[in-house]
Amino acid sequence: MQVDLLDVMGSDLTVVNAARVSFNNKSEWEDKAFEYLSDKDEKLINYLAKHKHWSPFSHPQLQFRITAPVFVARQLAKHQVGLAWNEVSRRYVDQEPEFYSPTTFRKRSDSAKQGSSQDRVDNNETMCYLYSDVMKHCLDGYKHMISNGVCPEQARMLLPQSMFTQWYWTGSLYAFARVCSLRLAEDTQQETRQIAEAIAQNCVEHFPKSWNALHNN
Repeated sequence: MQVDLLDVMGSDLTVVNAARVSFNNKSEWEDKAFEYLSDKDEKLINYLAKHKHWSPFSHPQLQFRITAPVFVARQLAKHQVGLAWNEVSRRYVDQEPEFYSPTTFRKRSDSAKQGSSQDRVDNNETMCYLYSDVMKHCLDGYKHMISNGVCPEQARMLLPQSMFTQWYWTGSLYAFARVCSLRLAEDTQQETRQIAEAIAQNCVEHFPKSWNALHNN
């Protein structure tokens, strides 16, 4: 799995000035980088987050290209507000697909909210072999259909949820904060949480004050 940051618009200063424009004002550091925020600016960011004034956090934008299995993508695609999503289409693409290959299969959790425990199944090697064998059959069947003239949009029906997909994901800082607030939770699937962790790492790097304020509130 991979998360590549393609583009960033704005900084912590963008949040400050989006809020201050209500009073026809702006930060004294208007043309400076985010590390020059004044104490007043930092206090304003924390105030905005604490009191749920979300719109100033919607002006900074980030764009990612993400590679992950379909089952991870479908969980993340549920988040739509403030976000745009464009994904590889297997209707048109017939290159050989790749599959996510876990080395550990986890036991089912006793909790209905928690999908899995941290414990590995006792017959993990057998499950890994079974998984690999099924993936091979799926791939062989797909390639056979394509080589016999079946259109990709039908041949793709053989491809499992473990197939890697890629998508562009663009959205506001606030939108990605909402994504991460849910997908970094303990009851989130481990594989999905890995993507959220990578997104959060990029957000805190480029918007440290705003991200920490949103996270803490």
